[in-house]
Amino acid sequence: MRSRTPVSRRSSWWWLLAATVTAAVVSTSCSGGDDQVVRVYSGRHYDLEQAFEQFSEETGVSIEFLTGSDAELRERIEAEGEETQADVYLTVDAGNLATAVERGVFAPLDSEVLDRAVPASLRDPDGNWYGLTIRARTIVYNPDAVAPDEVPVTYEELAESRWEGRLCLRNSSNVYTQSLVASLISHHGRDRAAEIVAGWAENAEIMANDVLILESIAAGECDAGIVNHYYLARLLEDDPDFPVELVWANQDGRGVHVNISGGGVTRYADDPDLAQQLLEWLATDGQSAFVDGNHEYPVNPEVQPEPLIRDTFGVEFKRDDLEASTFGALNPEGVRLMDEVGYR
Repeated sequence: MRSRTPVSRRSSWWWLLAATVTAAVVSTSCSGGDDQVVRVYSGRHYDLEQAFEQFSEETGVSIEFLTGSDAELRERIEAEGEETQADVYLTVDAGNLATAVERGVFAPLDSEVLDRAVPASLRDPDGNWYGLTIRARTIVYNPDAVAPDEVPVTYEELAESRWEGRLCLRNSSNVYTQSLVASLISHHGRDRAAEIVAGWAENAEIMANDVLILESIAAGECDAGIVNHYYLARLLEDDPDFPVELVWANQDGRGVHVNISGGGVTRYADDPDLAQQLLEWLATDGQSAFVDGNHEYPVNPEVQPEPLIRDTFGVEFKRDDLEASTFGALNPEGVRLMDEVGYR
C-alpha cells in the first residue's frame, strides 16, 4: 500500500503573524532525505486539501500552502522578492491575475499540456497564468415573484426601470462585480456601459456577498440578482427546494459572463519544474478534485462537471468568449466607472 504524502495547510491568520513564510510552515516530508516540495500561496480557499493530497499521493511531491486574501499574498510575494517561498500563486478573478502580471509576480510558461487543457480565452496569451476553474456570473430570480414572461435574460435589461426596487447586486469593491463591469466596457464601450451600471445602481440594493443576495431573493426582499453560479449550487446542495432559479444570461447574444480562478509559477520559484507539474495536473488529471467540491465548471473541456451543476444547471449554454486577459486588464476602468455613476 502506498504511503500518503502529507499536505501542510497554513491558515490565513499565519500570514499576519509570521515574519516569513518559513516561520508559518508545518514541515512535511516524504520517505528519504531528498524531499520534493511545492509551496503554494493561494487566494482560492476552496477544497485545496483534497486536490493537493491527491497530487501528493500520485506524485510523491509534498505541498505546503498558505491562504490569505489575494492582495495580501500578492504583496507578500513582491516583498519577499528573490527570497520568496512561493512556487505557485493561485488566485480568483482575471483582474487579480492581470494585476499579478503587472507586478511581475509570474514567470511565463511554455507548456503544451496547459495549452491543450485550457482554452485560449481563459489563459494569458504570454503564458504567465492559466485558468483552472470556471465560475459563471449570471442572473438568478425568485419564480414566485417573477412571472415567466418577465424573467430577465440579459444583464442589460436589469438596468430598466421595471426592476427598480426589485434587484439585489454585489458591491463595487468585489472583484466579480468589477470584472463583469469590465466586460460591459469591452462589449459596449464606456458610455453605454456607464448607462447600464447607473441603471443597476438606481434599481438595486447593494449587498456584501452573493449568499446574502440569494437569501434575500428567497425571502422575497428582492426579486432578482446576479451571482456566481456555485453559490446557488451550494445552497441547493443543502436544500434542493431552495426557492431561487438560475438563468444563463445573454444566450441570444454574446453569452453568459465567465470568470476564472487560476494561477501561475512565480518568477523566483525554487523549483519551477515541479510548480509547472502541479499546474498541469490541476488542469488535467486533477481537474475534478480541484473544481467539484465548490461546484465550479472545469476549465478543461474534456472533463465533465460534477453531477449537481450538470443536472441542475446543464452544460450546454453559451459562454462569452471575451478573453479573460482583456476584461482583467479593464478592471481598473470598471472600478472608476462604478465610482463615477454612484454604484457603491
